[in-house]
Amino acid sequence: MVMDKPREVLVIGGSRYFGKRLIARLLAAGDRVTVLNRGSSAPPPGTVHLVADRDDEASLRAALGSRVFDAVVDQVCYTPRQAAVARRVFTGRTGRYLMTSTVEVYEYEDSLAPVREADVDPLDVVVDLELPWNDSEFTDAHYGEGKRQAEAVFATDPPFPWAAVRVAHVLGGDDDFTGRLEHYVSRIRAGEPITVPTVNQPATYIHVEEIADFLFWAVGQDFTGPVNAASHGRLTTRDLCEAIAAQLPYGETVFRESEIGEVSPFSFRRFYGMDNSRAVALGYRFGDVRRWLPRAVTETLGTAARSGAAGKGD
Repeated sequence: MVMDKPREVLVIGGSRYFGKRLIARLLAAGDRVTVLNRGSSAPPPGTVHLVADRDDEASLRAALGSRVFDAVVDQVCYTPRQAAVARRVFTGRTGRYLMTSTVEVYEYEDSLAPVREADVDPLDVVVDLELPWNDSEFTDAHYGEGKRQAEAVFATDPPFPWAAVRVAHVLGGDDDFTGRLEHYVSRIRAGEPITVPTVNQPATYIHVEEIADFLFWAVGQDFTGPVNAASHGRLTTRDLCEAIAAQLPYGETVFRESEIGEVSPFSFRRFYGMDNSRAVALGYRFGDVRRWLPRAVTETLGTAARSGAAGKGD
């Protein structure tokens, strides 16, 4: 990318997983990057670090001072209250606002076809700021709803160009803090049962490096509104396990079907696929999930081995 001058980019959050990879890409492109978080972790070298509680409007305004940005990438907007604060604070401060959203906004869609952005229009979402959004247990239990309502706050008469990247389930990297793929590695290694629905529906995924690439690309675009970010292709839990078992010759994959109750991560009773055609039409070229899945498994195996070694030393 050729730029006349460095862009001023603010990343809210971004201290781990694909957020830190996005920051690395921005710095490599010559952008001037400011990272804002609560101060619990230091941002990558080469960035400006601002410390503030994004839930506290006065704290956020004080930390920002008179700064303005070409783009803001909000990695940690989980509730409509947070969106409302950001909307007020960043009005007049940014030329573009990019919110990292999630496939979970489609949690109530039970379609046999991949869901499109229009299936959940933020302008049709009812916002309720009186719900207990400051309660972490409530927010965790209503993750998809929080993201839906946050999108709706930004989408209603937006004060700046705004977009929401609805991210598919992310895999890969040697620093996946979720432990979801590692769950399968440990169970296949031990021959322990993996609980799946009686009918195991597929889902869409994206590699951690690809979503970092996508967000970096999206910073420099001018599209607005929601966009789905997912690699081509879909996988069931069994597909994931087959890819893991191929690299664990001494393991054993044992499935236990369940009609009700909890199942393993990435095991879905309904179809969980996203249509990525809007992003493709805008010019982004996604990879294919089956091509990068072996790499993601190798990275997860490395994480699991280090975790095991660390545990033996405790």
